[in-house]
Amino acid sequence: MRISTAQYYETTAANYQRNFNKAIATSNEASSLTRINTAADDPLGAGRLLQLGQQSAMLDQYTSNISSTKSSLSLQETTLDSIGTALQRAKEIALSANNGIATDDDRKAYAAELGQIQQQVLGLMNSKDSAGNFLFSGSKTDTPPYSQNSDGTYTYNGDQTSINLGIGDGLTVASNTTGWDAFQQTINTSRTQAAMTAPAVDDGRVVLSNGQVTNSATYDSKFASGQPYTVTFLSSTQLKITDGLGNDVTTEASQNGAFSNSNGANQVVNFRGVDLNLNINLKSGDVPDTVIAGHTFQLTANPDTIGAVRSAGNPSTAVITGSSVTDPVAYGKAFPNGGAVLKFTSATAFDLYAAPVTADSRPVSSGTVVAGPPDTATAAGVTFTLGGGSAPAAGDQFVVQANDHQTQNVLDTLGKMITALNTPIDGNTVAKQQFQAAMDSGLANLDSASDQLGSAVTSIGARGQSLDDQSTTNQSLSLANTATQGAIRDSDPAEVMTRLTLQQTMLQAAQLAFSKITSLGLFNKI
Repeated sequence: MRISTAQYYETTAANYQRNFNKAIATSNEASSLTRINTAADDPLGAGRLLQLGQQSAMLDQYTSNISSTKSSLSLQETTLDSIGTALQRAKEIALSANNGIATDDDRKAYAAELGQIQQQVLGLMNSKDSAGNFLFSGSKTDTPPYSQNSDGTYTYNGDQTSINLGIGDGLTVASNTTGWDAFQQTINTSRTQAAMTAPAVDDGRVVLSNGQVTNSATYDSKFASGQPYTVTFLSSTQLKITDGLGNDVTTEASQNGAFSNSNGANQVVNFRGVDLNLNINLKSGDVPDTVIAGHTFQLTANPDTIGAVRSAGNPSTAVITGSSVTDPVAYGKAFPNGGAVLKFTSATAFDLYAAPVTADSRPVSSGTVVAGPPDTATAAGVTFTLGGGSAPAAGDQFVVQANDHQTQNVLDTLGKMITALNTPIDGNTVAKQQFQAAMDSGLANLDSASDQLGSAVTSIGARGQSLDDQSTTNQSLSLANTATQGAIRDSDPAEVMTRLTLQQTMLQAAQLAFSKITSLGLFNKI
């Protein structure tokens, strides 16, 4: 095959240029010890490096999330510990005030200190982080979790939303603790009441406390379904309990309803998960059976209380000044468990919706305003009293929430204890016994609040342990990622230098061979 001189020059020059480019690339690789600088250097390796880079970025984000979550959880734990310390001091005050020798003045002093503790606890519940976000409001980080109502009680304004951050592939952890979980779900042990029905005028000889729930399971399964109960004192040593249907259930009471009249102070009658303090106060010359027999009490669970809050931006100045359950049957059937919204469609017409209201919501109850004074609106068994100096207007809305007293936040518990401490009882045996029962209930609810705090702290600890474990895993993954990227991207110095030397030698040989071959020709033979 004949090859022209021009073709030979072109072929040789192209091969030389290609080998020269390889030598230059190898020289650059020897300088940087990086094998892949562009995707063209190794398409498969470049694709793998891109995937590893994305994983590395995610691991860096996980590390940042773990660090910020640890910091947030640490602040929450410190705050909860401070609340626990304050509650321990509140218990000490209650025990000191309930020692039987404190005077009214002493109890007022204790009440003042307990008021300071209440404000301290409120401040801690409404704590913020370094960014100005409220710790315990759930996702509503710009809203104070607790605020005081006009009646002195406290309302939780946050939500139950956990703010979850990714800390590993497919793994998230809540970076916050909601006030709902830490404070609002505290079991209320004081959710029953005993009211004397006979004699018409209380003679103080028989004092039966409102009761304290000591076994929630028994209370839920038996007590609630059988109320209202009638407690009748048959003699000075025996009582009888009948349920709402008239059935005799005395056998379910401790000692089958027997009690003592000779040592009548602070006896405990346990019935269907509820402890009732019983005090018999005989006077000089009393015939026990004569003065005790015939005393009757009605024992029930505390009825639900209804709160209604005016929505911001209502067209009118109308407000709801009071609300109560007036039809228990309708209330039980129709009132929404998760809260409701009362919405006026005119000055006299209204609808009650289950909260939250959406575009396709349908009212659960409707009605018209009954003229007063005062004007009232009744929906789903609840009657609302209207006030505020003007009639409602179309578009007025009120957020309605029912409290079934199954739970009670610690601020309300402290408030009730303060009220009891400020009530004079010196020289009044019955009032003193009622005060002691109130303190016992308060102490039980403080213990319940401490238990709820403990559960929240335990949850924080468990999440902290998960963060530590995942942090270790992420570090191992990060090291493996770095090593794998290096194995794909980085060059072996010895191999690169050997390859560069070979390529440079081949270039020199090719250049020398080219010069020798180009010197050959027929003219050299003439």
